[in-house]
This record gives sequence, C-alpha cells and structure tokens, in this order.
Amino acid sequence: MVTVVERVLPARLGTGFRWLLASSWLTNLGDGIAAAAGPLLIATLTRDPLMISLSALVSWAPPLAFSLYAGVLSDRYDRRRIVLVANAVRAVVLAALVVLMATGTVTVATALAALTLRSIAEVFADNATSTLTPMMVSRDDLIVANARLGTGFITLNQLAGPPIGAALFGLGLTWPFASQLLLVLAGMVLVSRIALPPRVRPDDAPRPNTVRELVAGFSWTVRHPAVRTLALTILIFNFTFGAAWSVLVLYTQEQLGLGAMGFGLMTTIGGIGGLIGTGLYGTITRRVSLGALMRIGLIIETFTHLGLALTRSPWVAGAIFLVFGAHAFIWGTTSGTVRQRAVPQELQGRVGSVNTVCVYAGLVVGSLIGGVLATRFGVAAPFWFAFAGSAVFVVLLWRQLMLIAHDD
Repeated sequence: MVTVVERVLPARLGTGFRWLLASSWLTNLGDGIAAAAGPLLIATLTRDPLMISLSALVSWAPPLAFSLYAGVLSDRYDRRRIVLVANAVRAVVLAALVVLMATGTVTVATALAALTLRSIAEVFADNATSTLTPMMVSRDDLIVANARLGTGFITLNQLAGPPIGAALFGLGLTWPFASQLLLVLAGMVLVSRIALPPRVRPDDAPRPNTVRELVAGFSWTVRHPAVRTLALTILIFNFTFGAAWSVLVLYTQEQLGLGAMGFGLMTTIGGIGGLIGTGLYGTITRRVSLGALMRIGLIIETFTHLGLALTRSPWVAGAIFLVFGAHAFIWGTTSGTVRQRAVPQELQGRVGSVNTVCVYAGLVVGSLIGGVLATRFGVAAPFWFAFAGSAVFVVLLWRQLMLIAHDD
C-alpha cells in the first residue's frame, strides 16, 4: 500500500530533496508572514505615503539589482554554503530588527534598512536554492520535484503566510519577525543536512571574473532556443501582466465594487486556483507536451486580461482569477523545469538569474505604464492594454513556443 508520504514525496527523489523541500516550505512560510508584516510595520511608524510605498520597493528592487551577481556566485562557489550564509545574514538582520522593536528604538529608516538587507540576502538564498534541485533529482523527476516546491510556495507563502503575519502583528510588532527568524533558523538546520557531490575546480580553469562569467550566462541563454524563448516570453508577458496587476487594488474596488477587502479576496481565490493547478499538474504533463502547455497558458493569460476588462461582476472575476491561479502555477513550474533540464549544472545560477531579471524588469516597466493608463483612462485601461499586447505577442511567439519540448 502506498503511503501518503510516498505519494507526495516518492523515495526516488532522495533524502536530500526531502530536506530541501522541508527547508523551502518553512522559509516560504516565513517569507509569507513577512510579506504582510513588513508594510504593516512601516505603516505603524509613519503615515507618509512615500515611506509606505518604499516598503513595496524594497521587495522587488533587490532581485532586479542583485540577481545577476547572485547567479555568478552560485555557479562559482558551494551552493549549499551560499544558502546557509545568506540565511544566516537574514537571521542576524531579523534578530537586530526584533531587538530594536522590543526596546522601542526602531525608526522608519532602520526598519526600511533592515527590510532591504533581508530582501538582498533572500535574493542570494533563493538563487542558490533553485540550483540545488537539479543536482539532487534526476531529469525525469524534475517536474514532480518542482511541483512539490511550487505547492509549498502557493500554500505557505501566498495563502497561509500573509494572514498569519497580519494576525501575529496584531498581537505585537515583534511577533511576526521573531517567527520568521525561527523559521529561517529551522530552514538552515534542514539545508545543513543535505549532502552534495564536491565541486572540483579544474586546474586549467581561468581565474574568476565576474564580467566574463555574466557574459557567458547571457550568451548561453541567447544561443539556446528553448531557454531564450522562455526568457523572452517571461519578459514580455510580465510587461503586460505588470501593467494590469499594478492597479488591481483599485480595479477590485472601483470596477468590481468590492471595497477594501476585494483585493485580498481575489488574490486568495487566485491562490486556491494555484492549489487546483498543483493537483492537476501531474495528469496534465503526462498528456500534454510542454510546448503545447506553454501555448495554452499564454492564451489563458491573454483572455484573462480581456475578461477582467469587460466584467463588472465579482462572480465572473472570481472565476477568472481561479483559472488564472491554476495557470500561473502550471506556467511557473513548467518554465522552471524546462530551464533546469536544459541548462548545464555549471550555468544554473547565471541562467536562472537572467530569468529573474526578465521577471522583475517586465513587472517594473509594466507597472509604470499601468499607473499612467489608469490615471488617464480609468482602471480598466491597463487590462485592455494587457489584452492587446498579449494577443500581439502570442501571435509573434507562437511558432517559437514549440521549441520548448521534453527533450533539451
């Protein structure tokens, strides 16, 4: 009889991956708690809109600024050690922040500095962590492994973490950050149990050179058809996605008439859709090629924008968010699997960092355009823009998407 543990985490994935998965789930819960607690802390310390907006800035600026260098380090040094060191830095920053809050000496400046340092450390930890899975799991099992990691992200980081963080913050300022500190420390203990094959540097290997290594990562990405298509698609579709989602708070209030709670409701429904996607993912990937899956996903995303632009019904919008949530999980897991299968071990960090930069560059530029469009033409305008742009890009990328297949 197959046990629940064996069904969720087959023994063939290995003990090392189980340690990694447990660490990922714990730290994702901590990150979800912090996602709610960080802005709440700044809003408690000041009512200045600019200062409060900076709490959002410190969450997406570090990945854009530091991902490339994080990828170089992941490919140059021991990846497990990078995860441990980066999380140790996170733990020290969180401990210092807890002490400042407990003693009543925390200020807006020190809180923003701590949140920024924590986010920077998270960039290095996340990049190195993403390279560990293909080192421990066979190529054929990467879909299962990434699906399990993605499940933890959706359930703990997006669904469970934020409400827990808000509830803990209500009990006292220090509780959510102390909780994240304990979860980061527990994650470090679990990662320390992972055994990886030693990395041997060839005697004739050139001396480390950051610029040369970055160029090598970019060059490999550009030359590989499937990974190049993925990076281009993620950049372009986050450009349109960022335009629409940047005004989602206003959209749920003004077009759907849901009030202040509408944004949280719709994001929760999207998370539930992600859970549905996790349950269906194995069945889908056994019946549909990855290239066809990418095509279907982009069609869903394109019509998501159209549907939201047209509807004023919360029920219709909720159904759209449910489907989009499933699509977002399936797309993200498939994208990561294709990249891990194709990229050589020695380039996993750098190519992954190129992907991260594409993600955040698209979101940043798109959010700026979305804000301008909403200001001039109303909250539905960014969704119309996203639909039109996505439709054009689907046509242009349609043939390229079939470069993505099960084989390298």
